[in-house]
Amino acid sequence: MRTIFEELGGSYPEVGSYRLPNLAMQDTPSFGIWSQRHLRWLKRNRRVTYTNLLTTGELHDYLHEIDTHANEQFELLIRQMAKAEGISEQLKAEDQMAWVSRMNNIRAKTEEIISNELIYW
Repeated sequence: MRTIFEELGGSYPEVGSYRLPNLAMQDTPSFGIWSQRHLRWLKRNRRVTYTNLLTTGELHDYLHEIDTHANEQFELLIRQMAKAEGISEQLKAEDQMAWVSRMNNIRAKTEEIISNELIYW
């Protein structure tokens, strides 16, 4: 019977007359800002969920899914809000400061929406 450690890719090499777990760091994926925020939130507010995801080996996949979904929604919302408010490339060419100001406003709104709906549920 394999241990959970072995199922997750770990091994027990022989060292002298002992079999010790190989605890070398594996390549861990880097996560974006959304998954980092969600991970911090999970650790503080949903400890049981965090522990379950960690011990079953599903944490990295879960965080990757959160990050991917949040990024997709972020880009989509920015495009939709910019279109709804009439922000175009023409405005960018004519009055760059107004364009930047309005886009920053949209970005802030979008970050709040994503945070409230996906990250800090």
